[in-house]
Amino acid sequence: MSLYWNSRTKNLSPYVPGEQPKDRQFIKLNTNENPYPPSPRVIEAIQKAVNDSLRLYPDPECTVFREAIAAYCRVRPEQVFTGNGSDEILAFAFAAFFENSSRAKPILFPDITYSFYPVYARFWDIPYRTIPLNDNFFINTAEYTIPSGGVVFPNPNAPTGIALPLNDILSLAEYLEKTKNVFILDEAYTGFGADSAVPHIVDYPNLLSVHTLSKSGSLAGLRAGFAIGSVELIEGLRRVRDSFNSYTVDRLALAGATAALSDPFYYNEINSRVVRTRERVTEALRIMGFTVLPSAANFIFMKSLNINGSDIFSALREKGILVRHFNKERISDFLRISMGTDDDMDVFLDACSSIVADPQRT
Repeated sequence: MSLYWNSRTKNLSPYVPGEQPKDRQFIKLNTNENPYPPSPRVIEAIQKAVNDSLRLYPDPECTVFREAIAAYCRVRPEQVFTGNGSDEILAFAFAAFFENSSRAKPILFPDITYSFYPVYARFWDIPYRTIPLNDNFFINTAEYTIPSGGVVFPNPNAPTGIALPLNDILSLAEYLEKTKNVFILDEAYTGFGADSAVPHIVDYPNLLSVHTLSKSGSLAGLRAGFAIGSVELIEGLRRVRDSFNSYTVDRLALAGATAALSDPFYYNEINSRVVRTRERVTEALRIMGFTVLPSAANFIFMKSLNINGSDIFSALREKGILVRHFNKERISDFLRISMGTDDDMDVFLDACSSIVADPQRT
């Protein structure tokens, strides 16, 4: 604590990202990065953008990038918002669409989900209520059809990886439209098997679909994201952004992100490889006796029936493998495993096999 912090800063509980090690080499399976490099077109575009134009501010409207997204997603450019990663866009969306008065109805999101949501809500003083996942860790959208200030959750959910059928998403969007509430659908992982709601945005003016190029675009280090929604939602995001910083996406990021959208065949190939690896690893872990939830993301959520999660986490770290452990109610025995290359995952599976064979050494 500092004497110079205001009350808001003192009361913050910031989001804690996955470990980025600096002291030794690890197989990193803890932050849902894509194991494969970005398209060569991305590198070429960034290299071309490194010139004397860097002395100039980037286009605040991100016109070329937005037009590329619009063409890729088959929407109009005015239905597209871009930002410095999807986390920034989510922060803007909380500020733009959810009320923070003492009389405001709480927004809703799952009890087990992306842990940035309660951080945003507390930062903006937005009341919220969590809806428990069912016993199988699925989101039951019927439980969200109650009076609220709006809804936000990922599909697939994180950290579970479980995806909802698109019809469930659209039914909830329809209910929330009738109550004139915004539905923020975080689609960070749809590139790995879940159906996106983007084709249905035109039917639901309250539905905002948020995306990132960090996962399926192999650009976690670039920081580029976008949202698709009705023109009125996009204008709301712009009003919030321009109250902070109109130049959120820099010239190099604009060049690289635009180039990524121009190479769908490359990304379809590498992301299909991630999916095949995910299915192979899931089957192997289940044969070993682990419980693995069904995933449509680039990660899996697993637990052992007789070894606690923190012990497995520590044992894997000792073997040079980083995974994510959430020491939270209901999921403290689970580990989230990002998919690496097949060689990475073979090392991981061998490590899991040795831990199961000799649990006393964990």
